[in-house]
Amino acid sequence: MQKFGGTSVADPERIRAVADHVARTRRSGDDVVVVVSAMGKSTDDLLRLAFDVAERPDGRELDMLLTAGERISMALVSMAVEDLGVPAMSFTGSQAGIVTDTAHNRAKIMEVRGDRIREALAAGKVAIVAGFQGVSTEREITTLGRGASDLTAVALAAALGAEVCEIYTDVEGVYSADPRIVPKARKLARVSFDEMLEMAATGGRVLALRSVEFARNHHVKVHVRSSFTWAPGTWVTEEDPSLTSMEQAILSGVTHDASEAKVTIEQVPDRPGVAATWFRALADAGVNVDMIVQNVSTAGRTDISFTVPRTDLARAESCMDKIVVETEATGYRTDPRIGRVSLIGAGMKTNPGIAAQMFEVLAAEGINIEMISTSTIRISCVVAEDDVEPAVRALHTAFGLDGAS
Repeated sequence: MQKFGGTSVADPERIRAVADHVARTRRSGDDVVVVVSAMGKSTDDLLRLAFDVAERPDGRELDMLLTAGERISMALVSMAVEDLGVPAMSFTGSQAGIVTDTAHNRAKIMEVRGDRIREALAAGKVAIVAGFQGVSTEREITTLGRGASDLTAVALAAALGAEVCEIYTDVEGVYSADPRIVPKARKLARVSFDEMLEMAATGGRVLALRSVEFARNHHVKVHVRSSFTWAPGTWVTEEDPSLTSMEQAILSGVTHDASEAKVTIEQVPDRPGVAATWFRALADAGVNVDMIVQNVSTAGRTDISFTVPRTDLARAESCMDKIVVETEATGYRTDPRIGRVSLIGAGMKTNPGIAAQMFEVLAAEGINIEMISTSTIRISCVVAEDDVEPAVRALHTAFGLDGAS
């Protein structure tokens, strides 16, 4: 299984390079299934067109429009592979047998049949599949959400029993931090599914979160590689139990996310059911809540702070105006200029003191911590937006993650 992102198929030259790589893989004796994204910024262009002609485009019609980007890519890549003398055949998501639920623009995969893909492989052909799309149980065309071509590739790899799912992108693999912020960030040879899940959830943008979840649940080996250098990249696999705590790096990386906002509900009555009322209202409004911190109760009242995607802040504020009155809180305040910095590493489970060192490093840089959350392999701190990049660099150095510049 090979998946190529939008930058990998951005123009005819890149498409021919992808076709050459696919053809060489097929000639080496391997069956090949290829999943492609839309060319370059095609999806953004189509979205812009939709909102140019309609204030609120219908979800069904939006899916019909957006899936066209991947269909263009699949046909062009198939033509380019055929031009090299290797039989190929393109398939839409529905033709590939990707069955989803009925939610337009954010559908979830229910089943992958893949019968036509198997037939094409049996006939000696390369199968080229349009990513990001499927067909619902009500026979409607659906899309799986932005960045979901990775999910298409992993789901097909699981259904077809692929040896590996290679994700080709514009970077050479998974790095210990964003190389644009930390020039000494190192490419990681291997990360566990759990580490990759935490990275994807806290700002690492190499793999989409849902694709990593699917790969872990279905035991699909993933190899993240560059389609520009074709060099070996990063393997995302099960955690290797043969590594001892001495051999295993304590930390794999530092991630950041500056796309969130903080909301604080002030002086909430500290009684059962109040938090449930708040967060049920937010959930019903489609607001995705992440980190939550409740202060110690004083005189029967407490403050509750939580983070939401900045794009959801307006919807969250609409809920606040109503629920403040219902729950007898004194008010709320928002801060859109925050960011999250996280340390990720499976070795943290057996190494105490990581949190203390993280807080000491941030204190030495004069960076104030506004919120903290943890898991067994992650520590996240919310800081001011302007402090995010200095925090990432300081932590990357302090924890010995810097490589050669």
